[in-house]
Amino acid sequence: MKTLFGTDGLRAVAGQYPLDDLTIRILGRALAGLLEEEKLEPRVLIGRDTRESGPWIEKALAAGIGSAGGESVSAGIVPTSAVSFLTCKHRFSAGIVISASHNPFRDNGIKIFSAEGIKIPDAWEIRLERAILKGPGRGLPAFPESPLEPRPELVDDYEDFLMERFRDPGHHKEVTVVLDCSNGASSVIAPTVFFRLGFRVIPIFNGPDGHNINRRCGSLHPHNLARHVVASRADVGIAYDGDADRALWVDETGKILNGDHTLFVQARSMLKGGRLKGNTVVATTMSNMGLEKGLRDMGVELIRTRVGDKYVLDKMRETGANLGGEQSGHTIFLDDCPTGDGILTSLRMLEAMLAAGVTFSRLTGELKEFPQVLHNVRVREKADFGQFPEIVRTIDEIRADLAGTGRLDVRYSGTEPLARVMIEGEDLARIEAQAARLTSVIAKYLRE
Repeated sequence: MKTLFGTDGLRAVAGQYPLDDLTIRILGRALAGLLEEEKLEPRVLIGRDTRESGPWIEKALAAGIGSAGGESVSAGIVPTSAVSFLTCKHRFSAGIVISASHNPFRDNGIKIFSAEGIKIPDAWEIRLERAILKGPGRGLPAFPESPLEPRPELVDDYEDFLMERFRDPGHHKEVTVVLDCSNGASSVIAPTVFFRLGFRVIPIFNGPDGHNINRRCGSLHPHNLARHVVASRADVGIAYDGDADRALWVDETGKILNGDHTLFVQARSMLKGGRLKGNTVVATTMSNMGLEKGLRDMGVELIRTRVGDKYVLDKMRETGANLGGEQSGHTIFLDDCPTGDGILTSLRMLEAMLAAGVTFSRLTGELKEFPQVLHNVRVREKADFGQFPEIVRTIDEIRADLAGTGRLDVRYSGTEPLARVMIEGEDLARIEAQAARLTSVIAKYLRE
């Protein structure tokens, strides 16, 4: 049973256990040792987002890796998907991303990719946790004084990869795109790629200072992007999160759209082009019932899995699907990359819009969503809901009431101390009342 690693790696307030410098150095040393045990050369690529804690975390990891005879190479500030791609391309034994994604700047995280560019298996995370919990032992190096020097040619390789994936349907030089870079990892790379491809680009929130990542911008706050799109009369707005592995949309009218719209549009486009393997799409329990119905109407099966892009990828590999993602904006094009890539997803959506010769609102407008509400409760612990008869009874009663007309999903966040209640159905007022009732009961027993 893992206690430190969640669904998206290890995450905490930077400087506090388990993201203090001693624990990070232990982790680096343990990773190098694990790779050697697996008969792999301990050569590791490290990339990070724009948080002020990123450089010292990178130094601590490099010190730990070096203490076990390993080598660290820095890609500098890059999206999560860049580390995945570059780890495979340059045959590193592992890749590390230093990021807390959509969290505030005080948080940070460490997620580790295997040589195949996918998140390491649970068994590896358990081995690393054991090493951390065992303590420092002998030979742990002092904190290094000098940071790693980023290798700019690695960023060039990633940008070239993105540009090569863009299938130009023509007329894109007439398209104006507003890019909300969330003051994060996409701040330089995304505008550069779109400029190089010839789009009219308006970058916003692309001035990171170490503290402003995700602050009232990006995929968590798309309303700010919507105002910019309408004011500039742009064709589309794109919002990334801190590590740019997800993308959300604003159409030309200012309407905010999510990852379900991405899957709907891409399934239709790939089906038409004969590229959708197995006529299936993988999504999570959070995706709207409207997506399921819309895909079914075009002859495509929706397969659901638990929340977390790693579980989407696992199900895709199990079923042979090549398109999958989450409502939150992670989209995986498995023929191109084994992790979510917000910039690649952006290019795919613009391809579809240009090929169809329609506006972004027309492109996405055929997806009819069911009303959906999501309530969060901050909890003191992630206790089994089954321990509390009133919570179980309330869940059962709501599910019985929704039978055939809606869905209820109750779970804990994989990265934050939150219980999440999602309900969808045909009557918004009714599901709002049901969500409020259930969150009140959960709060009664578990509120922080």
